[in-house]
Order: sequence, then structure tokens, then C-alpha cells
Amino acid sequence: MLASIAPLLEIQDWQCNVSLSGSQSSMLHGSETWPVRKENEVALQRAEMRMVRWMCGIKLQDRVPSKELRERLGLDDIISALQQNRLQLYGHVLQ
Repeated sequence: MLASIAPLLEIQDWQCNVSLSGSQSSMLHGSETWPVRKENEVALQRAEMRMVRWMCGIKLQDRVPSKELRERLGLDDIISALQQNRLQLYGHVLQ
């Protein structure tokens, strides 16, 4: 099944990378001060993967795992980006 999906991902990789660069930054705008709970993290991850799949034209029926999709597109996890934003703010506050 994945063999039939691989060409689809290779063709669309360049199209996805152009539009994905702004999706994480727009989702995380102002996230430095958010009180984040586990259910918020899960909701962010689901929303991000839904946007990534929609932008790349990959359906859930294609059964491409999120981890593989992230690796092929070179995306970081949105939770690690959220933590990095919070640490940057903490660094500014300490100065």
C-alpha cells in the first residue's frame, strides 16, 4: 500500500513545503504565554496534521502515518516548537 503512495508524496513534497512554512508559526502565535495542558497539546497536534494532510492532498484513507509524513516533509513536532517558543521567552525574561 505504501509503495503506491510513495510517488504521490514525492511529487507533492515541493508543493507542500511552500505552504507549510507558515502553518506552524500561525498556529503558535502568542504561544509563549499560553498555559498548556495535555489536551491542548493533543488538539494542536491533531489540527496541525489535519492541515498538513489537507495542504498535501493526502487523505486518511491513504494510510500514510503522521510520523512518516513529518519525516518526508522535514517538519518538526509542533509541541517541540511550542516548548522552544516558551524557552525563548524565558530567556528574555531572565535578561
